[in-house]
Amino acid sequence: MLKPNTTRRWLSLPLLLITAFGLLAVGNADTDIPENTPPSVLGPQHLAIVINDADPLSKSIGEYYIAKRGIPASNVIHVSFKPGINNMSPKTFRAIKGAVDRQTPASVQAYALSWTAPYRVGCMSITTAFAAGYDEEFCAIGCKPTRTSPYFNTNSTRPFTDFGWRPAIMLAGDNFESVKQLIDRGVAADWSQPNGSAYLLSTSNKERNERARFYPGIQMMQSDRFNIQVLHSDILKHRTDVMFYFTGLASVKSIDTNRYRPGAIADHLTSTGGQLTGSKQMSSLRWLSAGATGSYGTVVEPCAFVQKFPRPNVVIDRYLNGETLLEAYWKSVEWPGQGVFIGEPLATPFRK
Repeated sequence: MLKPNTTRRWLSLPLLLITAFGLLAVGNADTDIPENTPPSVLGPQHLAIVINDADPLSKSIGEYYIAKRGIPASNVIHVSFKPGINNMSPKTFRAIKGAVDRQTPASVQAYALSWTAPYRVGCMSITTAFAAGYDEEFCAIGCKPTRTSPYFNTNSTRPFTDFGWRPAIMLAGDNFESVKQLIDRGVAADWSQPNGSAYLLSTSNKERNERARFYPGIQMMQSDRFNIQVLHSDILKHRTDVMFYFTGLASVKSIDTNRYRPGAIADHLTSTGGQLTGSKQMSSLRWLSAGATGSYGTVVEPCAFVQKFPRPNVVIDRYLNGETLLEAYWKSVEWPGQGVFIGEPLATPFRK
């Protein structure tokens, strides 16, 4: 369960500002969303796919993704480790990461991982471990802050060149068919300029409703170019135009009754949504099986730090400005060490 934390004290003032003025709550000028964000140029030539040769499913996913996205042969990286484990040891990971680093061309800026497990390395998510290396400064024993991402809310289109980080995302699913459909949705999203709605749910769960503070500002800043729906409800159902869906609950009901546009992003703020298999709470995989193209969840207890979860205002703004799903999502999490990103990384529905 998410626990109370000391950040509530310094977050209370921005919350009052939202109530009084409808402004976005931001810590300082460095986290303001820049105007006229340039469109991303991250493409297949900048993305490497990592395949576990000991896992037939990983090989099938990798081969399909290479064909659908035109990943260059030089960007196909092979490793081998026992499949099916949820939590990889730091020692094993360091050996695998060393093999990956040796095979990765300097031009590669990001990774796609073609498996569902492992999703965790020690006390970290595997996507951040691949991005920045295993580092316990990304972990927290108890309710503590963790290391900050230099990529957070920047205009960088070259994260490895600029920061030495290669953001990673998992092509995850219950089976090959589910991941195949995920990849197809990502490809179908490109350049589509979809109509749709952003559903921002303010729920009855106080501890998990931390992101509702951003909703008034999103509605004020984005409603002229996209349909923003702020709802005070625990349930959204029978909607046919979901492009964004952000909520805060341990388990979200009726998500299968909705229809999600290709490229849709959806997640729920809770403690262990990133435990993709075996979680006592709702797994983030449920969003992908329902039809979303990207999701996020934490792999260990994060406590209710809003910095450890995607900022909806950042995700929506950057995605609408033409960035890829990987870029918009990764740039929205200030402390990503405990959170795993899943989905189709190159989906770019709003590129003009």
